[in-house]
Amino acid sequence: MPASPHRLVLKFGSGILTNPRGNTLDRAQFTRLSGEVAALVRAGHECLIVSSGAVAAGMSALGLAERPQALAARQACAAVGQSRLMELYAKMFSRHRLHVAQLLLTHGDLDSRTRHENARNTLQQLFARRNVVPVINENDSVAVEELNFGDNDRLSAEVALLTGADRLFLLTSVDGVLDPEGHVVPEVRDIKTASGLVRPDKGRLSVGGMTTKLQAAAIASAGGVRVQILNGRRPGLLAAALAGKKVGTVFRAHRT
Repeated sequence: MPASPHRLVLKFGSGILTNPRGNTLDRAQFTRLSGEVAALVRAGHECLIVSSGAVAAGMSALGLAERPQALAARQACAAVGQSRLMELYAKMFSRHRLHVAQLLLTHGDLDSRTRHENARNTLQQLFARRNVVPVINENDSVAVEELNFGDNDRLSAEVALLTGADRLFLLTSVDGVLDPEGHVVPEVRDIKTASGLVRPDKGRLSVGGMTTKLQAAAIASAGGVRVQILNGRRPGLLAAALAGKKVGTVFRAHRT
């Protein structure tokens, strides 16, 4: 753990928040992840979560076994599931005497100068409280970007830039960017080259896959944020990454 506290954006994808069947939220994962985030907060870090999972939560509530194909049906699932998602976060973090704050954003909110400033000011106030973990999701009931394309990957990069974060962690269901032999690439310096390694497959409930994570890494690292892709199913990797251990795939911060 570094001596100085960092501002961290933690992106949790659908693939690490749902059960193996992908039709409901995985409470064991929420228990563990909230505990790890709470430990980071106690260590002095400022943590913000960009969370997927509303659609899966809504599927469970509506009794759906498979992700709907129609956009309007997915938006309906998200509308039902968002409150259930936040209720679970609130319950899990309350065990660590932490509150959660919900922010629903769209890319249009971040493109608008006024709304951009309002979102940043709100988050600064929440960070100042020291006992609040902001949880951001795309406003899926009115926006379509996350539902169709990115699983909140791009949104997490934009939020990292919005908040002046030091680190962006993209937690997914694989160990990082893999080479053709299936070994983890510890550091990516050329994202265009790394894109050639990416396979098109992804989890049943994942939306973006590795391609959108590379795109998010390009956005954030170009803005001065260090990015790391980690396996969100493996305990302890956040603390290990902050301690400087070689886990996952790193994209060093640089400015273009």
